[in-house]
Formats: sequence, structure tokens, C-alpha cells
Amino acid sequence: MVHRPLGRTGLLVSPIGFGTFKIGRTANAKYLAPYQLPTDEQSLTLLDEIAAMGINYLDSAPAYGCAEQRVGEWVALRTSTAVISTKVGEWFSDAGSTYDFSKAGVEASMEQSRARLGRDVLDLVFIHSDGNDLGILRDGAAVLALRHARERGVVRGIGFSGKTVAGATAALEWADAIMVEYHLNDRTHEAVMVEACERGVGVVVKKGLASGRLDPAESIRFVLANPHVTSLVIGGLNAHHIRENLKVAASVVPPTLRARDREGIRSAS
Repeated sequence: MVHRPLGRTGLLVSPIGFGTFKIGRTANAKYLAPYQLPTDEQSLTLLDEIAAMGINYLDSAPAYGCAEQRVGEWVALRTSTAVISTKVGEWFSDAGSTYDFSKAGVEASMEQSRARLGRDVLDLVFIHSDGNDLGILRDGAAVLALRHARERGVVRGIGFSGKTVAGATAALEWADAIMVEYHLNDRTHEAVMVEACERGVGVVVKKGLASGRLDPAESIRFVLANPHVTSLVIGGLNAHHIRENLKVAASVVPPTLRARDREGIRSAS
């Protein structure tokens, strides 16, 4: 599996990333099919299997229930070199989601994530938008906190996980990566993805299977055939399904990625 450069961060990530939502939370999930929360042991086993497949990118968030804690426990036990992204701005509890995009709130969130993940330096931190993308960015407090964290060396890369094209476009002024929804039924972010690539900003795709509403093989081929995509994050609890997804991904190599590979991107066995 060829690992791709994540914008200008210096990080190399697998074209398929693992979304950790399902190992941490079941409440208010947007997936079509219901599922049971795995045990700690089942989560550790799944993460082991995913790493053995060559997936080195894990995406988590404080809003994903106990996912960060479980990833952190796995990291501590396995001395993992995985690239882990997390988020700031949203928390989830039995009462539902709460949001805090203040400088103090974002800084506290990063400290808590560092503790849960067992990382002195966080690889990548996205702002977890509540949908008011431009409002969050115009306020500026969350962006300022992320930029300060990057300057202090406690975060390697910073980014924006939003809902709108306008938000993703505005984030290109400061972000190292953007996370956007992109799939066969929603191509609205295509232009900003091109611009991001031109600016050296990584593009992570979320909901590439429309939360289970689209055919996995067709969707993976569609997303990864776009040369401006760095990684497609897919969640799941079935190692066999994830392995099948990887087989599809392995067959898709965008032309520009082939050129980058000649420039020295390493291949993962």
C-alpha cells in the first residue's frame, strides 16, 4: 500500500483511514444499520487487525464517545506509530453534543486528547464544525488556539472538518488539511479539493460511502480515483469488510499519485 503525503505536514497516511466512531459510540449515529458497541478487548483486536492490513491512519474525536480512550490504550500497549487525527469543538455525552470553539475550550480539548491518546504531540487536529463554518472561522478563537499549538510543537498539523464549501475554502488560508464530505451523490467540494491540492493542503474525505447508503466498492473507486484526495476515512467493526475495502483501494492509483510515488513516497508492506 502506498502511503500518501498529508499536505505539508510531513506525515504519510494510508489511502484508506480508519474512522473510530463505531468503537466509541452508538447513540445518535447516522448509519443505516444498527450496531453494538464493541468491548475493550474487541476494539483492541480490531485495531491490531487494521494495523496488520497496512492502515496507518486513525481518525477520532472527543465526540466519538470512548473512541479516543480506546485508541490511546491500544497505542500504549502496541507502541504504535500510527498517524492519529482528532478534533476540537464538539463533545458528546448522554445529553447530546455540546460545542465550545473558544480559545480556552479548544486548548482544554487538545490537552484532554493528548492525555487520552497518550501522545505528547498530536499528529493532526481538526476543528469539528457544528455547521456554522464561517461563523467559527470569522470568530477566529479556535483557529488561533490551533495555530498557537502548532507553533508550540504540541500539534504537527491543523485543519478544518466542516459542512460547507465556503467553510472549506476559507480554511485554506491557514489549514494544513481539510476534511470534507465527498461521494457519488455529493460532489460539491470538488473545486475546493483541487485548490487545496494546489496550495499543499491535504484532503481527507469523510462519509465517502454516505454513511452506508452507497455501494462500498463503487464509492471507494470513485473517491480514490480523484487525484486530489489524500485519504478516505471509513468506519466499521468487521475486519473482513475492511480488508475487502482495501483490496478495492489497492486497485485505484490516480495518475498524479504515480508521479509522486516516483519522487520517493514509500510503499508500506
